[in-house]
Amino acid sequence: MSKKGKIEEIKEEFQELQSDENLEVDPENRAADSEIGEEEREKEEEVSSEDQLKDELAKEKDKCLRLFAEFENYKKRTSKERMELFKTAGQEVLVSLLPVLDDFDRALKELSKSEEDKEMFKGVELIHNKFKETLKHKGLEQIEVVEGDVFDAEVHEAITQIPAPDKNMKGKIIAIVEKGFKLGDRIIRHPKVVVGN
Repeated sequence: MSKKGKIEEIKEEFQELQSDENLEVDPENRAADSEIGEEEREKEEEVSSEDQLKDELAKEKDKCLRLFAEFENYKKRTSKERMELFKTAGQEVLVSLLPVLDDFDRALKELSKSEEDKEMFKGVELIHNKFKETLKHKGLEQIEVVEGDVFDAEVHEAITQIPAPDKNMKGKIIAIVEKGFKLGDRIIRHPKVVVGN
């Protein structure tokens, strides 16, 4: 066979193939193909709706967990606030009793100077100690301040500054004018002091 014959043969085969592709497909086959296509589409829709449901479920779980965590934080916060309230519930009463405690201290100081009133001194001292113990049981504590301590603005209240008697007393407490008290961890009255400069 010559080259022209082969080319003609290939052209004929090509035309036959084209005519086979143009043939109509059997209607039964076409219906079966469409059913298969619909089943595949339904499966794809089911898969996509399952994915969508899973996403929504994950979002709801996350929302529920966040809500639960928020509620736990709320319970802890309110519990802490309640405990703090119980600790400082009588703060106003205790603050109003502090001047009475100061008066007791002044009375004891004056009575200790007198030699004649020893019995009265003992009686006032007993009442004073009982009063202090009652306040202590309610959570009141005296802030310990000693002359020569370093002045701390967080704790002490400076009412005045005077020249320091020596260089070592600069920035330190020279005199205590009024005692300080705290209720639990909260300072309810700062000690009033004189500071050297």
